[in-house]
Amino acid sequence: MKVARLSVAMLGLAAVSATACKTDLTDLNVSPNNPSSAPAQALFTSATRSTIQTWTGGGTTLSMTSLWAQHIAQVQYVEEDRGRIRPTTVSGLFTGQYIGPLEDLQKVIDAGTTSGLKNTSGPAKVMQSWIYQNMTDLWGDIPYSEALKGDIPGSPIKPKYDPQKDIYYGLLKTLTDASAEMKGGLSGADGGLGNADPIYKGDVAKWVKFSNSLRARMALRLVKADPAKAATELAAAFSGGLISSNAENARLVWPGDGLYDNQWATNFATRDDHRVAKTLLDTMNALADPRVKVFAQPTKADPTKYTGLQNGLTNATVTPFFNTTSRVGAIFYPGATVYGTFGTSAGKQTPSNLLTYAEVEFILAEAVNRGIGGVTGTAASHYNAGVTASIAQWGGTAAEAAAYLAQPGVAYAGGATGLQQIGLQKWIALFNQGQEAWSEWRRTGNPASIKPGPSMYPEVPQVPRRLLYSGDEQTVNAVALADAITRQGPNTYLTRVWWDK
Repeated sequence: MKVARLSVAMLGLAAVSATACKTDLTDLNVSPNNPSSAPAQALFTSATRSTIQTWTGGGTTLSMTSLWAQHIAQVQYVEEDRGRIRPTTVSGLFTGQYIGPLEDLQKVIDAGTTSGLKNTSGPAKVMQSWIYQNMTDLWGDIPYSEALKGDIPGSPIKPKYDPQKDIYYGLLKTLTDASAEMKGGLSGADGGLGNADPIYKGDVAKWVKFSNSLRARMALRLVKADPAKAATELAAAFSGGLISSNAENARLVWPGDGLYDNQWATNFATRDDHRVAKTLLDTMNALADPRVKVFAQPTKADPTKYTGLQNGLTNATVTPFFNTTSRVGAIFYPGATVYGTFGTSAGKQTPSNLLTYAEVEFILAEAVNRGIGGVTGTAASHYNAGVTASIAQWGGTAAEAAAYLAQPGVAYAGGATGLQQIGLQKWIALFNQGQEAWSEWRRTGNPASIKPGPSMYPEVPQVPRRLLYSGDEQTVNAVALADAITRQGPNTYLTRVWWDK
């Protein structure tokens, strides 16, 4: 009996062994509760939300770009305002975009392309282009043509850094293709992203306009570096249809549920390190700008005054201005904070803007002024429309806009003066879009009142023209990084990117 039982046991073991030989046991390492892929809709929602959080959040705008645009100044912990950015901030921003939203959006693009779902892949191409535009405008040369391919056999795992010119050309082509694909998909059965799209709720016609408007923004940025390309791309973008009202603004309206809130409101809930910059408020006060009361709050010391803070002060010299300068407007606060109550909880829902109708009208105004792009209408009409759209976007009235535009210092003058006015009003309208406001100052020199603060660190004696590369890249991709630095110029805050002439 013992022999029989042993024989049965051995037969059972043999059967298991035979089955194991035919089965890939590595499947046992795959957890059904942790899938390696996700639906395109879920990836798009997550990638869009996370990247907008990054580019409009405190770590980017309030610590870098809005300081450099001199929309915001620091009243405590002023290291960034004096030009010194934490290496961890830089590394997190650089690496985080590649391993997070850029990679996720690429998966959405691949899924949509494979399935022929143009209304799924198209918006993902536009969002990915928006991210790349932000990154190349911040650093200049970055990995692009060989990026996001580390999981493809035979592809480089240490991607080269592409010249910014090539990146811009590539993105303009991507936006051109995306617009054409989405237009072709409007009448098809492709339902698109639907409610998984946190910007336009699946309205592909609006994505086409956003795509063309982003193309126009990028084309105008080339106007000094590559005038012929700028003119050609502007004309093509204009003919494709642009954002034409505030209802079509590319923006994310935050749920305000405590998990997904406006990022400035999240920052201001527990920190009181920022004030509106003197450069911005001095300019707006001089023009009796109706947006002052939206962008800023009265000072605590004198509730009748809106006073800006000088950028680039030391911790010692800035302390006396804590209560005599204006906090950012109440619409960017969550209501109750650790420092008091400012505004209401509705501030958690204040939208983050990617590209607005006001910006589009200023692009059109500049194109007419320069005589490029084949735009209909006058520079004055587009300039007036841009100012009016911005005031309306921030809750102002048509009467306020008309009165503002009637002032001698605001009324469009044409010529070189008109070009300066367009640049100045565009800079004001880009409040809380630090990346764009700073980039426009670099491109146009407007406003000329942006100057380095009195206590900038020695290594940053001027307002930065770009951000230093991530220190992590020196470890993991040193050869490609060195090539980029040799081509672009020293890895300093003052080395200009290609289009910054």
